[in-house]
Amino acid sequence: MKLDSNITAVVTGGASGLGEATARALAAEGVKVGIFDLNEAAGEAVAKDIGGVFAKVDVTVDAQVDAGFAKIRAALGQERILVNCAGTANGIKTASRDKETGEIRHFPADKFEKIIQINLIGSFRCIAKSAAGMMSLDALACGERGSIINTASVAAEDGQIGQAAYSASKAGVVGMTLPIARDLSREAIRVNTILPGIFDTPLLHGLPEKIRDALGAQVPNPSRLGRPAEYAALALEICRNGYLNGEDIRLDGAIRMAPR
Repeated sequence: MKLDSNITAVVTGGASGLGEATARALAAEGVKVGIFDLNEAAGEAVAKDIGGVFAKVDVTVDAQVDAGFAKIRAALGQERILVNCAGTANGIKTASRDKETGEIRHFPADKFEKIIQINLIGSFRCIAKSAAGMMSLDALACGERGSIINTASVAAEDGQIGQAAYSASKAGVVGMTLPIARDLSREAIRVNTILPGIFDTPLLHGLPEKIRDALGAQVPNPSRLGRPAEYAALALEICRNGYLNGEDIRLDGAIRMAPR
């Protein structure tokens, strides 16, 4: 797919981190970009900066996703690219014992479900609605109708202690990539997933610099945190490369996560 002003993209979680970097990279190629995010101030600022459109969307709410797509399509046209970056995490052991009191606790099911709802079901909700819209378009000269990119995590394959919910949600994203690519193959819509390693995103910005440096040092090569621009560069290449489909790609500097 040629990235230019004839293409519209929607980036979920586009107000910060990996999503923001991807929105900016797409806009730099001339692509018209719509942003879904819960952070209205940041989302509006990024959209204004790149000449895009912002929609405040909670990906767990059907009506908000519908309204977000409607707003962006009315302003920019039907998207041919969807990049799912909206997501969250928590860290709770399945069951644990308080070191001081000896009290035994278990992972509350509602907190587990929340992560699944946002990371997995929220991604699928956006995929299904976006794909339906893409199917209304004629194919491009290259034969494609669209490209969908999801964000999983290396935790999908080597989740750490306390990451049961997060790892399950991201493994679900990996697990649905190939079936969805097959579902949409006759419609010339490709589906791929990126599994980032430890990236320098707002999730880590609250940590002391010493801890951030230690996390980066765990990466074999290069021994540093990943840069959002590197995620964005891969996302753009996936859009451009018409033979890349149904694939899950680790972007992690060869790290394999230890238990903790």
